[in-house]
Amino acid sequence: MRQHVNPLSKNFFEIDPIPPLNQVFENPKLPLHLDIGCASGDFLFELSLKNKNWNYIGIEIREKLVLNANLKMKSRENKNLYFSFGNANNIFNQSNNKSIINFITSISFNFPDPWFKKKHHKRRVIQPKLINLLSNSMKRGSLIFIKTDVRDLFDHMELTISESIKFKKIPYQDVKFYESFNPNRIQTNREKYVILNQLKIYESIYKKI
Repeated sequence: MRQHVNPLSKNFFEIDPIPPLNQVFENPKLPLHLDIGCASGDFLFELSLKNKNWNYIGIEIREKLVLNANLKMKSRENKNLYFSFGNANNIFNQSNNKSIINFITSISFNFPDPWFKKKHHKRRVIQPKLINLLSNSMKRGSLIFIKTDVRDLFDHMELTISESIKFKKIPYQDVKFYESFNPNRIQTNREKYVILNQLKIYESIYKKI
């Protein structure tokens, strides 16, 4: 069961800076993928081990999960993976963190917390402020991947992203997955659960134009 964390709490207003990429990765010039809401990091651990030609950053708002992921890092040889704790809507307020967006090739939002109650929709991770920041800073041609098993949340994410004229929804056949951050189509733990229980998955891809 997902542990709910209120992203609007003042605890997430002050964010530690992400170190410069040349201090984080063995090869900082590789394409960079950002996974927002990376949970325990299992998805990124597998991705980074199988795809050495990409760098990965995972952002997670539940601090304990980030601490545990960083402990795992000490016993593994992931030279292309970094975890950061914080609220994605605030983490890029820090100037150094904001500059990292310029290097991002793709971003994924995989099964984020749906915050079902209408009064809590403002706690959802995809908000106009974040999309506006990404639209102004991401390089042309970079991609946003969204995926969820909650239709209402999917509609919310699609509406919020599509309100930016700088992002265009593209069909899956237009994406060269063999060149993407996930060429082996590795599944998150939540996605495995959803498929096992034969639930519907809603997903879209947006391109910065």
